[in-house]
Amino acid sequence: MMLFLLFAAAVSARVMDSLAAVPKGWEKTGPASPSNDVVALRVALQQPRSAALEQAVMEMSTPGHPNYGMHMTRDELRSYTAPSPASASAVVDWLRGYDITPTVDNDWISFTAPVDTADRLLNTTFAWYQFSGGGGPKLRALSYSVPDSIARHIDMIQPTTRFGRLGAQKSTVFDMHRAEDNDAADAIATKTSFVAGSQSADAAECGSTVTPKCLKSLYNINYTASAGPENKVAFCSYLEEYARYSDLDLFLDRYVPEARGMNFSVELVNGGLNDQNARSDSGEANLDLQYILGVSHPIPIVEYSTAGRGPLIPTRDQPRLPGSNEPYLEWLLYMLALPDSELPQTVSTSYGEEEQSIPREYALRTCNMFMQLGARGVSVIFSSGDSGPGNSCISNVDNSTMFEPTYPAGCSWVTSVGATIGTNPERAVTYSSGGFSNYFDQPTYQKTAVGAYLASINETYAPYFNRSGRAIPDVSAQGSNFAVYDKGYLQMMAGTSASAPVIAGIVALLNAARRTIGQPPLGFLNPWLYNVTGAFNDVTTGYGGGCYSARPNGRAARWNATAGWDPVTGLGTPKFETLLALAAPGVPNA
Repeated sequence: MMLFLLFAAAVSARVMDSLAAVPKGWEKTGPASPSNDVVALRVALQQPRSAALEQAVMEMSTPGHPNYGMHMTRDELRSYTAPSPASASAVVDWLRGYDITPTVDNDWISFTAPVDTADRLLNTTFAWYQFSGGGGPKLRALSYSVPDSIARHIDMIQPTTRFGRLGAQKSTVFDMHRAEDNDAADAIATKTSFVAGSQSADAAECGSTVTPKCLKSLYNINYTASAGPENKVAFCSYLEEYARYSDLDLFLDRYVPEARGMNFSVELVNGGLNDQNARSDSGEANLDLQYILGVSHPIPIVEYSTAGRGPLIPTRDQPRLPGSNEPYLEWLLYMLALPDSELPQTVSTSYGEEEQSIPREYALRTCNMFMQLGARGVSVIFSSGDSGPGNSCISNVDNSTMFEPTYPAGCSWVTSVGATIGTNPERAVTYSSGGFSNYFDQPTYQKTAVGAYLASINETYAPYFNRSGRAIPDVSAQGSNFAVYDKGYLQMMAGTSASAPVIAGIVALLNAARRTIGQPPLGFLNPWLYNVTGAFNDVTTGYGGGCYSARPNGRAARWNATAGWDPVTGLGTPKFETLLALAAPGVPNA
């Protein structure tokens, strides 16, 4: 009888996720304390109306559809994402059976539990793991299971198997370096202002040092938006990076004097901070702020400072909790809970990681949440990454050679941005990431543009990428030699992390212009972008390179920039005047 019961218990449990080994770059540092260590988890409940929501978002985002621009309120969206009462009740009862007191918020259930309870609940073993690149130890497991009766109600429970390696998309080729001295800073400023009378000369300056002035000239941006609170653009800061007021003042004094005195607001998410004296890196946050403002001022700017790594310092009354290292999820939950009036119309994020480094279930669920932001009229923009076709280009599953798409850039519901360099013409920069997702199918809005590219390369690299996957990037912009003030010094920065805030600033201007003629914000951009391909400068030279160790076909791999869409520059770089005429007919570029 006991053997029968054990067998019955085994077959009644479903493995929700399982890793073959500890992920690359991670090392187990020790066991968890069964009763003293506490794990904090979130359960994603299934959404019975998920297909209807996807259809609704596509309709409101597709030009020409009767529902185009008809975005949802927060409460309307929650009616689409609500679980069935039976699902919520079943999961709550299951957790209470282990003396866990859960918190329910629509389609999410959160709870904390001692490790020994979590181990029994999920038929797993939590332990402490450390990533070689730092970030603090994490409580994680290599697999987890739930009873069949519960599995049919949930999409995932994380962070369990979610290791990941979130990082800012700063080029490892040029990265970030300080200008030689203050004389060099003065030379850059003088050189930039010396040719102020010639727009073409201003644009050409982007070939050596990128500033807001040369970007506006290069992309023909002359429109000035309203400074009223009805317009808002935002960026996300992670990994203890904080934009600095003093650095913004220096940047405005030198490069955007007409915006002197403008500031930004900060919202703290998941225990995030606004530490103006932090010793940690602040270059990425300053880059995002300075170039969103440089392009879109005087539109108000918000920084979302989101914590999400490292353990709490334990006390007798507060056992240590692992850092969730899930800033996307924490940030998304925060954003989707905001009242409609507090949402920005445009958000830029210059962070990402290898798609294969995170569980598929986590990517699918958070991508669904990016779609929900689109449903509420928010344009979500991500940098595509700085590794060309990939870094090691080795599969975590079987060590085979494969190109490495990035996430969240590979989510079909965000707009991903690659990088260019130079002027007349712009060309693809060698580190700009692109490719094809292994988790997400190619969306209908990409079929024509991407299909033409795939036909042009025939079977090139066929074994190493998913031809039917969501293709990235969507568009591109300058991404090298950006002049940024950080900790009081002028720095030169590069990466698709520079390209994303440029596109975000442009989209913020388009959204503001639409408001002046009584039109809603663009929201989820991609169906519109692929309908207005003539509004982009086609980049046909340069390439994105990678896979230098794996060397598929005996050499390093590269995606070439070609006529039409390509997996290094997407549709190309923006022609602002054309975009403005299409997004807000009749609004002058002045």
